[in-house]
Amino acid sequence: MGKRLSKIYTRTGDKGDTGLGDGSRLPKDHARVHAMGSIDETNSQLGLLIEEIRVNDDVAPLIQMADFLRRCQHRLFDLGGEVSIPGYKIINEEHIVQIENALDELNANLAPLENFIMPGGNRLIAQFHVVRSVCRRAERDLISLSHDDEVNPEGLKLLNRFSDYLFVAARYTADTLKVPEVLWEKG
Repeated sequence: MGKRLSKIYTRTGDKGDTGLGDGSRLPKDHARVHAMGSIDETNSQLGLLIEEIRVNDDVAPLIQMADFLRRCQHRLFDLGGEVSIPGYKIINEEHIVQIENALDELNANLAPLENFIMPGGNRLIAQFHVVRSVCRRAERDLISLSHDDEVNPEGLKLLNRFSDYLFVAARYTADTLKVPEVLWEKG
């Protein structure tokens, strides 16, 4: 890690721009800053989810999942760093394969989907869906950035696969905790 912050407020962003990891500056409403913010928000929501798993005695069987989610949290931080330095690449195919393998393991014994699933069942399951939907926004923001700037395609894959993982993890959690999934009812 290069510089350490000893002073949190710098006043350098008071006029609507922000510094990137390479020292350059962009307006705070630039597509790159949107993508960085959405990735950061995904990471923050993921942290809440991990802690929700860890503090509830009734979800002890899910601790292994929390450990995997913590590793994913570090990869999301890497992705945010990657986006903050144009042209820099950290995320690679192995990161995507790890998520796919974990997803396949969770999905192996779940019943096939026969209906749309609503976020809910309990607070923990709903939080999986919150993280999933924020992750999908981060993916959309990164796609928007890719229209004008170079983006590591592995970063896009990571967000896409991780949101899939979160959907399956919500179903796995419902199954593990014997909480009925909330199925969509046609209106």
